[in-house]
Amino acid sequence: MNLFKIFITALLIDNVVLMRFLALCPFIGMSSTEDKSIGMGLAVTFVTVLATCVTWPIYRFILEPLNLVFLQILVFILVIAALVQLVEFYLKKTAPALYGAMGIYFALITTNCAILAVTFDVISNGYSFIESLVYALGVAMGFLLSLLLMAGIRNRIKASPVPAFLKGTPILFVSAALLSIAFMGFKGLVK
Repeated sequence: MNLFKIFITALLIDNVVLMRFLALCPFIGMSSTEDKSIGMGLAVTFVTVLATCVTWPIYRFILEPLNLVFLQILVFILVIAALVQLVEFYLKKTAPALYGAMGIYFALITTNCAILAVTFDVISNGYSFIESLVYALGVAMGFLLSLLLMAGIRNRIKASPVPAFLKGTPILFVSAALLSIAFMGFKGLVK
């Protein structure tokens, strides 16, 4: 498959949040401002691409040849958790404000099902190493895009007269649903 098609499919057509409904907790929790959205999106991008770089060779050169495929979930979760710890230590030292703003959501990167889904998808789709990296980058950029779109929507909601029964979380989920419907328009983009 063409690398551009893999990227566009992961970014827009099969957007991890808006079309596959993965990673909804950090999507709602970290989309309150554009700064938080960018910080979380870049951290998830880094971990997703790095996790793919590490898990793909582990699967292809260790688990598969030694017939240890049944350990895939355990190994991938451990790799992702270790990578998140590295990112957390790095941000704590270099960007303490972002680290403080992310708070509990840092733990969500470890349990972010989108990252684990990427590592499984590249194996099940039979992607080469380069295709896997392009797919991982596309998924991560799709996550960042959806965070930024939701942050923009939330800014508009703050200035809008929202009925009392929809204030807070309900209007966020209604907005996310409408955003998902809009992303359905990309389904015929790549064949």
